[in-house]
Amino acid sequence: MPEFTVGGDSFLLDGRPVRLLSGAMHYFRVHEAQWGHRLAMLRAMGLNCVEAYVPWNLHEPHPGRYEDVAAAGRFIDAAQAAGLWVIVRPGPYICAEWENGGLPHWLTGPLGPRVRTRDPEFLAAVDDWFDAALPQVVARQVTRGGPVLMVQVENEYGSYGSDRAYLRHLADGLRARGVTVPLYTADGPEDHMLTAGTLPGVPAALTFGSGAREAFATLRRHRPDGPLMCAEFWCGWFDHWGEEHVVREPADAVAALAEILGCGASVNFYMAHGGTSFGGWAGANRAGELHRGALQPDVTSYDYGAPVDGYVPAARVLAALGGPETESGVPPTFEELDVDRGLVRYRFRVPGPRRPYPLLVTGLRDVAVAYVRDAAGERRIALAGEEAPLGDVAGPAEVEVWVESLGRVNYGPRLGEPKGITGGLLHERQYVHGVRARGLRLDALDDAEAVAALPYDPPDTAAADGPDGTDRTDRTDGAGLYRASAEVARPGDAALELPGWGRGWAWVNGFCLGRYWAAGPQEKLYVPGPVLRTGTNEVLLLELTAPGTEPLLTPPPP
Repeated sequence: MPEFTVGGDSFLLDGRPVRLLSGAMHYFRVHEAQWGHRLAMLRAMGLNCVEAYVPWNLHEPHPGRYEDVAAAGRFIDAAQAAGLWVIVRPGPYICAEWENGGLPHWLTGPLGPRVRTRDPEFLAAVDDWFDAALPQVVARQVTRGGPVLMVQVENEYGSYGSDRAYLRHLADGLRARGVTVPLYTADGPEDHMLTAGTLPGVPAALTFGSGAREAFATLRRHRPDGPLMCAEFWCGWFDHWGEEHVVREPADAVAALAEILGCGASVNFYMAHGGTSFGGWAGANRAGELHRGALQPDVTSYDYGAPVDGYVPAARVLAALGGPETESGVPPTFEELDVDRGLVRYRFRVPGPRRPYPLLVTGLRDVAVAYVRDAAGERRIALAGEEAPLGDVAGPAEVEVWVESLGRVNYGPRLGEPKGITGGLLHERQYVHGVRARGLRLDALDDAEAVAALPYDPPDTAAADGPDGTDRTDRTDGAGLYRASAEVARPGDAALELPGWGRGWAWVNGFCLGRYWAAGPQEKLYVPGPVLRTGTNEVLLLELTAPGTEPLLTPPPP
């Protein structure tokens, strides 16, 4: 069995340093039928681990009456099937913007401020909870052939209290019930939090959204050695009813993540996939610096600005719904591939070895995204204009060009002009011949059964275009098919807003609304009332550049 241990400055897997690249996903906020898909998306992000809470109040709604505690075990099994390690946070307190922070109402009601302390009545209830929940974790530890690497003691306790006897009771209770993998604590990077929320002999991790170097410097004052880990990297945030939607700019999150990784630390994205607080389980905050002001109830969505949503990479959509791939000497046009509305992917090889020369797409109609892969790595290039340069490229190289028609001319002498790459690919002054092309017609996505059956299996990260000609389907740059849902109380004419989205097409309940594009000036798509239905409505987006925040379905202005 693999052995996961804590070294002097890093985590060790079978004695070798390993960096944990983890993402939080709450199994209780995602329908179980979708666990496999969402976990596969985390794996496609390049993560090697998933982290999850276990909510006590969900599984013990009444004293001694447990409901589906086995769901935690099934989720751990699903994570292992997806090729991910697992970090478990069994509480008793979880926060998570979840009702009562995961603590049962029937316990906090009579105990009040005695919860999360050494109070015997509270500890007795916690012990019963651990007796019920921990077998799902213990049986799936890495030491027993499972994926569980670590278990957290409580959650950000230093933000709440300072009862070390309580924390020690929890740690001892985890060990007594068979948890043999490393334990850890997680707290904010402030002295009072780290002095109150940590335990001697238990690794300490941090929670923050930015300022990694300063945060880890604070930790080092308390813990001179041990692995560095951001146990919650807040790549987004949650929303309250009646307040502005919180948006974190991707560039800002990327810079903060780069700082964490530059410190040599492990990281856990909070959230990697947010999900939904189904069944009225969303929690609330109190306003103000001391969190004692007005009530701020959390919205139902737990999107959290997470990088993963319902998504199928564009290449998988193309492989499943597109036409057969053709091979010819020169690029075929859209017309030759029988694509009236949609896009075409062209694939070329620049032979080698040869020195870098300018690479040019000639006769491009109308816009494209190109990927060039050579010895220097992969570059993504946005293309527009009939003469579209890709920069200097050395051979051998693989070139992939996704071309989109912006509409055929309907007036004047260029009526009937073809779409696609109508010229060729020039490397210096030499045409590159030998082209593979596959088209995707928009009406292929009108088939609801075909769209529902799209492959959501974990992508094979080894299947990249190379000398063997295998089809690359693992690209995670954001181009692809996204699902979302919108609740409608009274169907009627509405508008679809897509804040932050780039360019693509939108469907609502299988009805294609048309193209959206951040270039403007149009900012909303009209949704005819008859398209909508009372309750849940499905929104489907074929995004070709980069995804934005959650779609908004609202009545149009008068």
